[in-house]
Amino acid sequence: MNKKNVLSAKNLHKIYRKKSTNSVHAINNLNLDVKEGEIFGLLGPNGAGKTTFINVLAGTVIKTSGKVNVWGFDLDNNPRQVRASIGIVPQEVNLDPFFSPRKLLELQAGLYGVKKKDRITDTILKLVSLQEQANSYARSLSGGMKRRLLIAKALVHQPPIVILDEPTAGVDVELRKNLWENVKLLNKQGVTIILTTHNLSEAEEMCNRIGILNKGILVALDSTKNLLEKIKTKKVIFKLDKNVSLNSITNSYLSIISNKDNEVVMSYEKNKITIQEIIDLIQKQNVKILDISTDDGDLEDVFIRLTKD
Repeated sequence: MNKKNVLSAKNLHKIYRKKSTNSVHAINNLNLDVKEGEIFGLLGPNGAGKTTFINVLAGTVIKTSGKVNVWGFDLDNNPRQVRASIGIVPQEVNLDPFFSPRKLLELQAGLYGVKKKDRITDTILKLVSLQEQANSYARSLSGGMKRRLLIAKALVHQPPIVILDEPTAGVDVELRKNLWENVKLLNKQGVTIILTTHNLSEAEEMCNRIGILNKGILVALDSTKNLLEKIKTKKVIFKLDKNVSLNSITNSYLSIISNKDNEVVMSYEKNKITIQEIIDLIQKQNVKILDISTDDGDLEDVFIRLTKD
């Protein structure tokens, strides 16, 4: 069954005009669809245009041209409905230290015009495991609790789409794990998640599909699985019974990365040469192979290849 698009950008541009210097094309002809119920990763180096795109959706940055549709609402015609359809979890922790989580969520719900009887403050506090801290000052919360409270704030108006902007920047491993459990739980309940991140292993683990932005241009958009399959080069590590020079066997699709202490690390193009052929080449050098391990490459390889100048 085809899932419907809950967010789409068509020919989206954002140009910052600077008086003193040339203008900056922060988003350059972006075409992007996000499907209902998916976890979508938006990746890119600093300055790629990820935050500009989120700010366009949030209404804090005005697009230069193009169309944006969120949950069936056009950004130009129904900006308020677009904002109501999205919950944004910012990168920075920006909480009033003297409010309790419950007070903060009630206040946020009021700002969104959620009537008292329709508020689900306790449900949200439970969802992000803050029910026990509901009435403590925000300043007394740990870093992890503050991050979860930011997620809670984004949920008060029950938006169908939640955007997390670099949610684990500067966060320790334990907290990252905890945050992802919260995000997966939300996703299970039908919320569509859009995630911007630098952390490629995070995207690999969490996202169904990934878009890679570089200098405002979408340089890749595919399922995580397909992006990983695009990696042409693989790495192989041989432990040998003695040191041996293998330079004579290298060619355009087989190269030596390192060769020391009886260990050879090679990279090869998997479409051009098989691992068995490499083994045969090495064994011809009158050397015994003690151990072999391969490395399939990861999203970082794709990312580097696609965002190279």
